Amino acid sequence: MRPTAFLLLGGAIAAPVLVSPADAAPGGTVSVTIPRLEVAEYHRPYVAIWLEPVGGGAPRTLAVWYDVKKRGNDPGTKWLADLRAWWRKGGRSMAMPADGVSGATRAPGQYTIPLPADVKPGQYVLNVEAARETGGRELVSVPLAANARASGKTELGAVTLSAR
Repeated sequence: MRPTAFLLLGGAIAAPVLVSPADAAPGGTVSVTIPRLEVAEYHRPYVAIWLEPVGGGAPRTLAVWYDVKKRGNDPGTKWLADLRAWWRKGGRSMAMPADGVSGATRAPGQYTIPLPADVKPGQYVLNVEAARETGGRELVSVPLAANARASGKTELGAVTLSAR
């Protein structure tokens, strides 16, 4: 990704709810939609998905999609800092590639990832951030609750949480 000016569009944050270990049981998923944009120059977005305790504490990265094949003087990890909220919350301290977390950028479409089964009880917010070369940046936040949903306006479509 090349340095560009970004417009930050935030998704609405609803009130978080208490999560019990049963709520985070296997079978819970996060669904993220990357919309098809009709623009002259389209690049797949970098995306970070993470859980963050409401009262503070260490965030937990669930997925980071970036240009894993880019090598040389301009490796794909250089542009991870464009995912500004995730980067500040702990992304900068992660070693990439991160086993089970990092992967290649995704084409427009809907993608589902599992929620971790070992989330401790408490209040959490799920964050999904996308940044695209010659595009924009967007952050959508959703409370960790069964069937929570939010939607982005440009770089992200629907973000749906299905927790049991």
